[in-house]
Amino acid sequence: MKNKIYNNLLLIILSLGFIGCEDYVDYEASEGYTIVADDYFKTSADYEAALVGTYDVLQWNIYTVMIGDLASDNSLCGGESATDVIGLQKIDDMIHIAQNDQLTSTWKWLYEGINRANYLVENKDKLEFSRKAQLYGEVHFLRAYYYFELAKIFGDVPLFTKSRLTASDSNTLSRSPKAQVYAQIETDLQAAISALPAEKSTNGRATAYTAHALLGKVYLYQDKFTEAASILDPLIGLYSLPANQKDVFLTSGENGPESVFEVQHSKNSNWWDWGFPQGSEGSFAIIHHGIRGYSGSVYASGWSFNVPTQDLYDAYGAGDTRRDAAVLDIDAWSNSTGAEYTKGYEHTGYFNHKYIPRSGASAAQQELNYETNYRAIRYADVLLMAAEANNRKSSADDTKAQNYLNQVRARAYGNSSKASSSTGATLTKEIWEERRLELAMEGHRFFDLVRTGEAANAISGFVTGKHEVFPIPQTEIDISGLTQNAGY
Repeated sequence: MKNKIYNNLLLIILSLGFIGCEDYVDYEASEGYTIVADDYFKTSADYEAALVGTYDVLQWNIYTVMIGDLASDNSLCGGESATDVIGLQKIDDMIHIAQNDQLTSTWKWLYEGINRANYLVENKDKLEFSRKAQLYGEVHFLRAYYYFELAKIFGDVPLFTKSRLTASDSNTLSRSPKAQVYAQIETDLQAAISALPAEKSTNGRATAYTAHALLGKVYLYQDKFTEAASILDPLIGLYSLPANQKDVFLTSGENGPESVFEVQHSKNSNWWDWGFPQGSEGSFAIIHHGIRGYSGSVYASGWSFNVPTQDLYDAYGAGDTRRDAAVLDIDAWSNSTGAEYTKGYEHTGYFNHKYIPRSGASAAQQELNYETNYRAIRYADVLLMAAEANNRKSSADDTKAQNYLNQVRARAYGNSSKASSSTGATLTKEIWEERRLELAMEGHRFFDLVRTGEAANAISGFVTGKHEVFPIPQTEIDISGLTQNAGY
């Protein structure tokens, strides 16, 4: 059984007032917070429980991962019909607007994570205990993670760090420049690096290495290549690449030697709520990627969303084992096993093999409780980020960049036959393409295309100056008076 850090904590969450109305950025209506905190933060166990509640929001952030591929050239929205989850359909077609349920939910969930982190910050001085510094290192990491997700999706966003946001603050919000948000993220991650141990004590916990990896990505998103190289290079060799990438995405491959940071899920919870489907310990994202009307072995039926494109399938070269790890060819599978299925909307013949429902991997309410972890940061990602950073920094080290790239390629092909000796801009393009192949269907492609300036060339309907970010949810415009992103 996997060692989990998450549990339902429903009574604790309710007692802290973390669940409330949804009328503004943090949807927190309780103004009795301080009295509750005075009664609650009496022991170190109270702080640990509140920290688990802050981790818990990681499990909710399902749409960012899906959007990262279906908004790109990697996949189509799919589903049952053109109106099935209309918010995702519009993002896929690059016609999304500010009224979008999936973007609104993502905004709310990420700010809920920030509010929970800030609640701990607000009550930091109430008690001293032995693990306090390390615990707050995790708090800083989580807040940085949530703000980074917000910044890469929406650009300029409200920034607050000293306390939780309450109802009385809802009409006082303003958007901070993305550079200022990134500066706070960097500060939080440096604090996390200083406070956290190198090795994880429990699967899913942030470590100093985890914070290094995320900080390297944050630097890369700002074109701070020298800084990215300096923070990522020390991680090289601390992890390894299992021989078969496909095994990494099985339950048996979770929290393995390639895992830098994983969002933990379990099928062991019997609690579920269709009004809050992402609220169980299982992964609600997995059912979206399933084969519609499936009858057969190995896999389980699902909703046929986020279906890989022919373009992605064809991008893999002969002998590249990552194609079958990322993409399930359903016709080939059906012909070889006798499995049956129903074609969904925008059927391509392919399914997301990394995050596909598998037989026996769910329990209780089947659709909501898949145990599959989300691999938020893998070592292959770190290698490719470090390769790009060394290639693009002011004093380029293309030899080191080639080495990192070639480690990833060697795993993909099982040998060094595809080793690169390129330099300069040619090597940069190779690294970018390698990221597509290595990280396909993991939610990174759209954001990589935007940060590298390649989105307009790769994505049909992409409007430069508009689609680099998504619209601020209209509810936040109406209630909090926030300005909208250009073009929406």
